[in-house]
Amino acid sequence: MATKRFQELQVYQLSEQLADEIWKIVEKWDFFAKDTIGKQIVRSADSIGTNIAEGVGRGSFQDNRRFIKIARGSLNETQH
Repeated sequence: MATKRFQELQVYQLSEQLADEIWKIVEKWDFFAKDTIGKQIVRSADSIGTNIAEGVGRGSFQDNRRFIKIARGSLNETQH
């Protein structure tokens, strides 16, 4: 079974769109908001796609599953 490159995965593409939108929103905030919650939400949103990519790159089902769970945690953090 051939595996897709992570860039071809719809979930990865959606995570990148979400992260890009959050960056645009946070850029408009004042300094205090950016420096506190802004940095955290940008990091958590960026972490979603990063962990999807890393999981695919690890090559094993167990590693991929582990990183997908981390990505899901980052999504939950971003939603919060």
